Amino acid sequence: MLHIGCHLSTTKGYYNMVKTALSIDADTFAFFTRNPRGGNVKETDLKDMEDARESLKKNGFYPLVAHAPYTYNLCSEKEDIRDFSLRAMKEDLEKLEMLPGNYYNFHPGSHRGQGIARGIDLISAGLESILPYAKGTVVLLETMAGKGTEVGSDFRELRSIIDNTSYKDRIGVCFDTCHVYDGGYDIKDHLKEVLDEFDKIIGVEMIRAVHINDTKNPFSSHKDRHERIGFGTLGADTFKNIVRAPVLKDIPFILETPNDLEGYKKEIGLLRGFC
Repeated sequence: MLHIGCHLSTTKGYYNMVKTALSIDADTFAFFTRNPRGGNVKETDLKDMEDARESLKKNGFYPLVAHAPYTYNLCSEKEDIRDFSLRAMKEDLEKLEMLPGNYYNFHPGSHRGQGIARGIDLISAGLESILPYAKGTVVLLETMAGKGTEVGSDFRELRSIIDNTSYKDRIGVCFDTCHVYDGGYDIKDHLKEVLDEFDKIIGVEMIRAVHINDTKNPFSSHKDRHERIGFGTLGADTFKNIVRAPVLKDIPFILETPNDLEGYKKEIGLLRGFC
């Protein structure tokens, strides 16, 4: 069975997210740890968190994929932005300890003209600082489209970041289908070859979650604009192959397509049908 969900809002609490996920036939979901554009973390409702934990266990949910806000940048050229990102990520990980056994996904960052090598060094140093707080959580580096000065569109860049950290049991990769295709890996016509290349460079066992999204863009555009499943450049047949890929079995798939809840429910049904 495909384990799949979508991004949900934390506005009404964690237990409400679980109930919403069940209503659209999801058995996992993603959520932002705070406002996607940044800001301070909300005070935790301990009863709400306890109710969510119990319901997740009772209903056999797969690991959730928490998402760090887009404003975090561990390799910014500005020290204050790096410091804020580190402080906020530590806070996020401390809060996620109340929901142990899940994932914390983040965009590696943009080097802002400092160069890829400097960006990798800064991201690695940042991870070395925050990974001790990830006791019950695995931190995921997301594959990126390569827009602007983003780090992480090349599998070798992710490999370098991982190699430069000491806590390899606390780190993994979130494989974003839109980003990978926009970034120059042809998963439409050569999925097996791309996954083989990922395995050779990083190891497919490091893929702990998939962001499953179509794209509005042509191959290797480096633009990062998501589309509904089957309505973009990748097309429905690509996703039949992705959800059937043996090396991607038994990990959470998260939809980040431009949709409402009813649309997500239809996409969940569609993708499960492909299996």
